[in-house]
Amino acid sequence: MEEKLFPTWSWSVERCLKEYNVKLSKGLSSFEAETRRERYGWNELKKEKEKPLWFLILEQFDDVLVKILLIAAFISFTLAYLEGNESGHTGLEVYVEPVVILLILMLNAIVGVWQETSAGKALEALKNMQCEYAKVRRDGRCVPDLPARELVPGDIVELRVGDKVPSDMRIATLTMSTLRVEQSSLTGESMPVLKGTSPGFVDDCELQAKDCMLFSGTTIVNGSCICIVTSIGMDTEIGKIQTQISEASQEEQVTPLTEKLNEFGERLTTAIGTVCLIVWVINYQNFITWDNSNTSVWNFHFSFEKCTYHFKIAVALAVAAIPEGLPAVITTCLALGTRKMAQKHAIVRKLPSVETLGCTTVICSDKTGTLTTNQMSVNEFLTLGKKLYTTRVFRVDGTTYNPKDGGINGWSKCNMDDSLQTLAEICAVCNDAGLYREGYLFRAIGLPTEAALKVLVEKMGLPDANVRSRIHDTEFASDFSVNHTTVKLGCCEWWIKRSKRIAALEFDRVRKSMSVIVREPTGSNRLLVKGAFESVLERSSHVQLSDGSFALLDEACKQLIMLNVQEMSSKGLRCLGFAFKDNLGEFSDYNSDTHPAHKWLLDPANYSEIESNLIFVGVVGLRDPPRDEVHKAIEDCKCAGIKVMVITGDNKSTAEAVCQEIGLFLDKTSLKGKSFAGKDFTALPVIKQIEILSKPGGIVAKQAADIVLADDNFSTIVSAVAEGRAIYNNMKSFIRYMISSNVGEVISIFLTAALGIPECLIPVQLLWVNLVTDGPPATALGFNPADIDIMQKPPRKSNDALINSWVLFRYMVIGSYVGLATVGVFVTWYTQPSFMGIDLASDGHTIISLAELRSWGQCSSWTDFLPNPFLAGDREISFADPCDYFTVGKVKAMTLSLSVLVAIEMFNSLNALSEHNSLIQMPPWRNPWLLLAMLVSFGLHFVILYVPFLASIFGIVPLSLNEWLLVILVSAPVVLIDEVLKYFSRKQCWIDDHKQKMA
Repeated sequence: MEEKLFPTWSWSVERCLKEYNVKLSKGLSSFEAETRRERYGWNELKKEKEKPLWFLILEQFDDVLVKILLIAAFISFTLAYLEGNESGHTGLEVYVEPVVILLILMLNAIVGVWQETSAGKALEALKNMQCEYAKVRRDGRCVPDLPARELVPGDIVELRVGDKVPSDMRIATLTMSTLRVEQSSLTGESMPVLKGTSPGFVDDCELQAKDCMLFSGTTIVNGSCICIVTSIGMDTEIGKIQTQISEASQEEQVTPLTEKLNEFGERLTTAIGTVCLIVWVINYQNFITWDNSNTSVWNFHFSFEKCTYHFKIAVALAVAAIPEGLPAVITTCLALGTRKMAQKHAIVRKLPSVETLGCTTVICSDKTGTLTTNQMSVNEFLTLGKKLYTTRVFRVDGTTYNPKDGGINGWSKCNMDDSLQTLAEICAVCNDAGLYREGYLFRAIGLPTEAALKVLVEKMGLPDANVRSRIHDTEFASDFSVNHTTVKLGCCEWWIKRSKRIAALEFDRVRKSMSVIVREPTGSNRLLVKGAFESVLERSSHVQLSDGSFALLDEACKQLIMLNVQEMSSKGLRCLGFAFKDNLGEFSDYNSDTHPAHKWLLDPANYSEIESNLIFVGVVGLRDPPRDEVHKAIEDCKCAGIKVMVITGDNKSTAEAVCQEIGLFLDKTSLKGKSFAGKDFTALPVIKQIEILSKPGGIVAKQAADIVLADDNFSTIVSAVAEGRAIYNNMKSFIRYMISSNVGEVISIFLTAALGIPECLIPVQLLWVNLVTDGPPATALGFNPADIDIMQKPPRKSNDALINSWVLFRYMVIGSYVGLATVGVFVTWYTQPSFMGIDLASDGHTIISLAELRSWGQCSSWTDFLPNPFLAGDREISFADPCDYFTVGKVKAMTLSLSVLVAIEMFNSLNALSEHNSLIQMPPWRNPWLLLAMLVSFGLHFVILYVPFLASIFGIVPLSLNEWLLVILVSAPVVLIDEVLKYFSRKQCWIDDHKQKMA
């Protein structure tokens, strides 16, 4: 049950406690907690209801082409049953055709179900963000390990460093002076944010403005606190994200490819039905006859056997027209694409979304960790020179937490003068961070800023031996070492051992600094301070020069330092100031909490006075740097016509600086009208919002996606888009290949019916070619390498036709040749003793005229027609009835037709390597998988030819070497024909590109 939501972030702690009827010291009673659980439920994210297996299976058959095939299978089964009863054959052999169709459809369904059940795991990641246990006050006592799922609104929870927040909470009190939380998973803020107990001023505000709230799934990185649970389970911010993802996953949006295939399927259905009807009707005289012309139109003879035979031809035509393997090949190609994209860290939840990437026109990207490394690093640091009005700026290379990643430009250990040593000491000792390693990646423990400062100390190294002896070096650790996952920072440890830390003045938002009191090797105490540059400089009275001497910080020196810092800030750097103090007054001999001055450290209000009259040392500029590969990715997007919009929860000016650096905006381009805070954008009129969205800018938004990045790298998105374009091109290649081949099959069946000759291909042979022989090359086309200029073309429009007029013309030209070649070789065997020097009559078969072949239905009325037996491999084909020469005797001619069809489609697969490029530019070995697939397909064809059992099922016989030579001779010209078509295609593309450039 959803609880009543209160704007607790804008209420005082006392009001919240009263509303939830709870006391901080006691917490809820067990009875009250159980009562609230019955009302609000458990603190857990709901598990998404999975689709039942039967529903997933049915979904795979919700396709136009599949439905046509189901109808064809039913008709084929009915005809086989009737024909079997009539002939007395009731064995399984009469049901080969419908069984093959159903087996293929089942295979396609299995592939689809497997992919659906193995995808869509994004919501599980959200569950992993929830913690398992919480430290809770119940019945006036502390429960240290209450299962987090048992939390209810009003529970009092204690949190400290390292804890994961178990629900949304209102901070009631801080048990340390500061509290920082890592909440980039929700808001995208690059730095841990400071939290407090003070309420906000408005009820309606963004997450970033709710400084007194903690959100489920975030992590405490500094400090500790006591909180009031306000929202649990699906009512938390992370629960709302899951709801959005769940709702988005249920919105079945039709992708461009699915839309085009559905449209194509509907048109194909109409065309198939029309052509099938025409073929059946033009053969009506074969099963409806009249005795003479004067007989009444109603006085006719009907032959059910011949009617059934010609209806089977119509079914064969339907089978030939439908690319049965297309659904399976598309699914396989998309699955292959998901594997390629997974290797590039893009996980696909829904297969059709792969090709949708090819239509991408806008990429909305987070900044933190996507455009940037999400690893703070020092970019520059500044100290004063030997004279008061001189400064030195050192530039630092490297963008990770790896101390060996880059170094300081022009640096040597001899550079370690007094002011640089002081800076290194402050960075190392006034610091609570650490580093650990995951494989080859270095990660921060604690605040990223402090981790970056420790990396800087390692890059600075230690002073030379003479200096170390002068500053009382008693022990020297190795510069840097890694022991398993623990990173040992030798330089930092040296400074920490040298300057023993004895007290800490924690950071607060008033003075914007932190400091530590350390015992120097000389025995005296020193205060080391770091914080916001303006705050530290304001509380400084002197500066340290490079030779260790001090000078009064006058206005001219202050302006000089501020001018340098302003330049650093303009580069998007976050500037920290560093200072120290030796004259500590009553803290000069402070050594423990028993010292009389310790009482001053108990109240943070005293910290500003302690951190006064400081000696300013220098400035360090840090940033979350852009990833190295982002610059090229942005350029690729520009060349590809893709707009990039940055969505971030970080500071607006910081985001603008990063966007300028990565090339999203030109250096001198005004950002007015291109960069907005989320609330400012939503306040604009809708028309203005649409206008702004037509150009790059920064907004705050949330969106559930069908593709989830396994890493947070912007280049992964761009690589995924390029992969999506390549996948779409490859799908077009095999669609072009399969459809042009099927057009050839349709034309061959149509020509057979139009000429009135025996059918040269039967349905089971067409199914074999479409589903088995064509399958490997079509799948292999999915491995075609991407075009070199794949990201130099504008995005294709989602409404671009899958088959335009030029592509249709190419289909018809290639298909016409396939049909003519397939029927032509059939006719040639019957009517010609030889063809281009190849002897066709050596097997002893009888040569007849084309007229006799076309009138084979009247064979029973012919006189003196006695065809000779002939050889087919080791088998002799003889005829009890002379008319069997056109049924049983067509086995050799039919084998030639099938072999020509297989060979011509193998050659046609080479044409599909590229839509426009010649085989000279795109040679076959660019895709070795295609060559292997062609060998597999030919091998499968040889199996059904030369294995007697399979040959009898498919109604074919072995071919001689001469006959294979005829097959190759007839099939090869399809390559030359398409090369000519590609030449005109390239010419047209050049004209279109020229027009686009002129426009």
